[in-house]
Amino acid sequence: MTSEQNKTFDLSASFKAYDVRGIVGESITSHIVESVGAAFVDTLGLAGETVLVGGDMRPSSPEFIKAFADGAARRGADVELLDLISTDELYYACGALNAAGATFTASHNPAEYNGIKMSKAGAQPISSETGLKEIQALAEKYLNNGSIPAADVPGKISTRDVLKDYSEYLRSLVDLKGSRPLKIVVDAGNGMAGLTTPAVLGDQLLPALPFEIVPLYFELDGSFPNHPANPLEPENLRDLQAAVIEHGADIGLAFDGDADRCFVIDEKGEPVSPSAITGMVARREIARAQAAGEETPVIIHNLLTSRAVPELVETDGGRAVRTRVGHSFIKAIMAEEGAVFGGEHSAHFYFRDFWNADTGMLAAMHVLAALGEQDGPLSDLGRQYEPYVSSGEINSEIEDKAGAVERVRADFDGEDVDVDYMDGSTFTAKDGSWWFNLRPSNTEPFLRLNAEAKDVATMEKVRDRVLALVRS
Repeated sequence: MTSEQNKTFDLSASFKAYDVRGIVGESITSHIVESVGAAFVDTLGLAGETVLVGGDMRPSSPEFIKAFADGAARRGADVELLDLISTDELYYACGALNAAGATFTASHNPAEYNGIKMSKAGAQPISSETGLKEIQALAEKYLNNGSIPAADVPGKISTRDVLKDYSEYLRSLVDLKGSRPLKIVVDAGNGMAGLTTPAVLGDQLLPALPFEIVPLYFELDGSFPNHPANPLEPENLRDLQAAVIEHGADIGLAFDGDADRCFVIDEKGEPVSPSAITGMVARREIARAQAAGEETPVIIHNLLTSRAVPELVETDGGRAVRTRVGHSFIKAIMAEEGAVFGGEHSAHFYFRDFWNADTGMLAAMHVLAALGEQDGPLSDLGRQYEPYVSSGEINSEIEDKAGAVERVRADFDGEDVDVDYMDGSTFTAKDGSWWFNLRPSNTEPFLRLNAEAKDVATMEKVRDRVLALVRS
């Protein structure tokens, strides 16, 4: 028996609100993962059912895939190994095959991390409210007992490749064959987009599209030798921006490590905000739903998305629904409202046709279609969807977050301002000229500010006033 098996296990450090994430060899090990696989099957009642298991390019993923599969099969599930997959490939497989599944990834986290994103059949999310806490408790029980009981009929383990089916399915949702020729630089960040981009947008598995793809960092390498696979950080976009200019490309795409998020760069090397992408895709999805007979298609956006998004949705005959930040909230409301599409400021994009799950690749395809069906450059197209000026997310390290928010409330008290408390505190000028949100981080001593206004001077004035109060 190893020293690991002699201790009392508490997995609360690695079980988060929406997934499992920890440091390899410390809070996530193959021994722990095997028990999580067993607990996954028992909690969701999957004995005799199919469970799908895959993972990203991190060095620890193959070992963890095997351990999870062993635990799941021991409790009676038939496991299909998907091997190397992006996170949205897992969602595709769980939806198309109507099976529960798990993928090993730590998304944009550094190389020493790995984690598990789990999904019910039909790509329904699993969060701390919908089974994750129960999986944690049962895994701890198995670990602390020192063994996983064997099912009467153990499951079988086989393999399945879903890359071609996933690629064909995405192409069935967005017709890119009629696009004008486009030169596209794609920065995969040594992550899973290095596998999915040639399959979906290239000619590796399917007929060629009218695109020339310039690959950046397509080699799958979980040590991330070129830059962290986190396009939310501006410094991680610099190589892509330079390559777009150097190659005279029409557009640049940057994916995070597990390729469920996509960021867009225009032909001038400038970022197109996720809010603008949300508006662009929303317009296409509203039109498509209306053409199919849907009277008022619903679009979801979180409260940090630009006000341009709900305005566009209403103008185009849709209905905009505002939500809290976080994919489990968005997916739940997508299902509740029958929404056709949802977008977040963090570049997560959700589609009804993709089982309400998020997929960076499908969002990228919509942007390519919008760009390719007209003659203008992306900078002009994107500008139509960005009428306001945003501060971006600004973090302030504050121990007394509640006190800082109270100072801001007191300072704005008596002005023509509405305040709501859906997720943090959102202050909106009654004349519509600006708004800002202050939101405490759940995991770090940060207070996050997002501000938006009709012009640069107003945005900067509001931003600076709020930051001075927060940091005083």
